[in-house]
Amino acid sequence: MKSIKKILMAILLLLSITIVNAQIKNTKTETVKIYGNCGMCEATIEKAGNLRKVAQVDWDKDTKMATLTYDSAKTNQDEILKRIALAGYDSEKFLAPDAAYNSLAGCCQYEREAKVSVTGDAKTNQSDSEQAKKMAGMKNHENNAETPKKDQVAQNQLKPVFENYFLLKDALVKTDGKVASSVAKDLLTSLNGVKMDKLAMDVHMVWMKVMKDLTADAKSISETQDINKQRMVFMSLSKNMYDLIKVAKYETPVFYQFCPMANGGKGANWLSKDNGIKNPYYGSQMLSCGKTVETIK
Repeated sequence: MKSIKKILMAILLLLSITIVNAQIKNTKTETVKIYGNCGMCEATIEKAGNLRKVAQVDWDKDTKMATLTYDSAKTNQDEILKRIALAGYDSEKFLAPDAAYNSLAGCCQYEREAKVSVTGDAKTNQSDSEQAKKMAGMKNHENNAETPKKDQVAQNQLKPVFENYFLLKDALVKTDGKVASSVAKDLLTSLNGVKMDKLAMDVHMVWMKVMKDLTADAKSISETQDINKQRMVFMSLSKNMYDLIKVAKYETPVFYQFCPMANGGKGANWLSKDNGIKNPYYGSQMLSCGKTVETIK
């Protein structure tokens, strides 16, 4: 009876993979171990890893093995496993943050495997313990040294994006639709040039959320020289750019500013490298209308 059940499960898995492959282009399939316990874990792992028509995760709670099927032109194994790690689940490549693991339900808190083996001999245990401390210290040192490098890489990746955004803002301040259109094309190029796998994990997660809208808004502004249309789209662009720069940071303080008159009296925000107000929504008509509401350091 058990063998029949296993055969049926294998057939169902094969059928599901076939259906997924038909929906996802440039299909690549891989298996990787992801730690977890139960059906609730399965639902969380698969939800975190799945992206419609881009990535599909099928996790087996008995074997702890996950089948990753994804569009290799749009994502990769690391990106999928990072999302799953942020949901609280360790894999062979990435350890989940402690806060994410601790927030899991009690039944989902799997046993996190020890990194140093322990023998039955007391003296050996003591030696192993000391070695573990040394290894942990070395690992912390490596991580501390590596973090600035990762942050620097993320900043270098996104610096052209932020620089072009500020140039676009300046063009709107001057009410120059032609220049704004040209700069928006450069912004679009810099957005498309970002390599997601080079971003730090926290930056990567925000990038995945805002990338599509940032690209669409930059494209929209580049396709018109109508200053009023450009300014309307700039509101949405600024909102998503704020979310990105908050986590990625910029080399100098950035000022998040607000004009209560913009957007038909509903108000609108923008980002600036200068604390002084130069309103991109009205230009010379109301150049100093607004205030700084947040300084991002």
